[in-house]
Amino acid sequence: MAITESEVKHVAKLSKLAFKDSEIAHFTEQMDQIIGMVEQLEAIDTTGVPITTHALETVNLMRSDVATEGTDRKELFKNVKTEKDGLIQVPAIMDNGEAGA
Repeated sequence: MAITESEVKHVAKLSKLAFKDSEIAHFTEQMDQIIGMVEQLEAIDTTGVPITTHALETVNLMRSDVATEGTDRKELFKNVKTEKDGLIQVPAIMDNGEAGA
């Protein structure tokens, strides 16, 4: 299957890319070579060859989703300097002119 310059120009237009005519000719030659390599690969008999989707065997190592009791709030807040309404109160780092900043 030969790639034509008009096909390369069409793909360039769809991609919103602008190329000089000399570049179009160069890309046409390169695309034609790439398509030729793919056609060579398609000719290879791969019957019985297992599908490889990743170079390494991957295993899903997920733990069971089991609810556990969390840490006691009093224990968490024992080193907190200031607290308000059950939340840790921290000093403002940006002053945008609003109250409390």
